[in-house]
Amino acid sequence: MHTFAVARAVRGIEPLVANEIRHSRTGVVRGVRHREVWFEARPDADLLALRTADDVLLAAAVVDGVGPGRSALLRLARAAREIDARLLGSPGSGVEVSASFVGRRNYTRFEIEDAVGAELARPLRVPYHSRRDGRRPPGGAMAWRVTIEGEQAVIAVRVAGRPLHRRAYKTVSVRGTLHPPVAAAMARLARLDDGLTVVDPCCGAGTTLIEAAASGWAGAGLRLLGFDHDPAAVTAATANARAAAAASNAPGPRDASSAARADSTAHTGSAAGPPSVTQAGSAPRAGSAARAGSAARAGSAARAGGAAGGVPQDQPLRLAWAIADGGRIPLGDGAADRVLVNPPWGRQVPPAGLLSQDPATLWREVRRVMAPDGLAVALVHDGVPRGFAVEEVLEVSLSGQHPLITVLSRRRARASRG
Repeated sequence: MHTFAVARAVRGIEPLVANEIRHSRTGVVRGVRHREVWFEARPDADLLALRTADDVLLAAAVVDGVGPGRSALLRLARAAREIDARLLGSPGSGVEVSASFVGRRNYTRFEIEDAVGAELARPLRVPYHSRRDGRRPPGGAMAWRVTIEGEQAVIAVRVAGRPLHRRAYKTVSVRGTLHPPVAAAMARLARLDDGLTVVDPCCGAGTTLIEAAASGWAGAGLRLLGFDHDPAAVTAATANARAAAAASNAPGPRDASSAARADSTAHTGSAAGPPSVTQAGSAPRAGSAARAGSAARAGSAARAGGAAGGVPQDQPLRLAWAIADGGRIPLGDGAADRVLVNPPWGRQVPPAGLLSQDPATLWREVRRVMAPDGLAVALVHDGVPRGFAVEEVLEVSLSGQHPLITVLSRRRARASRG
């Protein structure tokens, strides 16, 4: 029996989440909404292994007819009342609910949360922890989410003990560190394959390369080299990579300087409409969600990687870090098959070294080290850099900003036919 699940996503990468679900055979995609992918999970699927998803939840009810009027609160409360939350595991310290909606409504997210949360907590005989007035629920509570788009709502419960985007390997952070699912999306867009050399000239805390290494679809034998002008960033990247390696018993990180010198002269080679699902109050669906939730939690504890952020044990790779200026990448011409980069935007992290004098120096260096058939995937805030052919562009929403994930090649752009 398949279970109806919801993958939450950063706005803009929903199609990549859907693609990962299909490619990994995690399930059958039934619909894509604002920041969500709805899918039927396969019985043996490891839901916590999804890298591009912010979170994964099991749907307990889908509620139609949820309009902008306040009567929608009664409809949602009634749907929550029909859910037997006892089938979905231990409530721990209580029940918490987080709600969001698209469009204008005559009610607030807190009113949605309170209407649903009180009904979910009642049969469990545990407290409901409201988020009103800035209150934060205690740890260990059963986490629910309500999302509304159009006149359709879903009430769902989190599979894991925390959101998937909170990677266990991120033991050290730096300013401007990249959101892991976005890093995973960039790695996916890079079309990684066997034996490629992958470079990040502004590696920060190492998130992009660690996500590339941890993705099962990334190909075997990757060579991953991370550089940063800030010694603290390189220290953070090394610690995080070591934590990821420990989770999978893979070889730990090493110094990138010798690897860089070896390469100094040579190149080393969506969306359907609303899904058809069981509606609110379906006991069989709730039961299947409970079974899937238990299996997912057991699977996450048993496997070394996945939600823990480890790299696959059967994937040979080399991951190394070094201090270097983004304006003078210590690699030979054409030495990088792929470049993944989240350059300093000058907002959280100001450009340093040669980039402080001329930020465009980074792009000249990226183009120089790229192999003739190479690709660069960059998260840019001030438009697409010059000197590249644009293969693909995705606008995403991050911390109130709307940067672009751009896929760039050295090939000249084709002349348009007029």
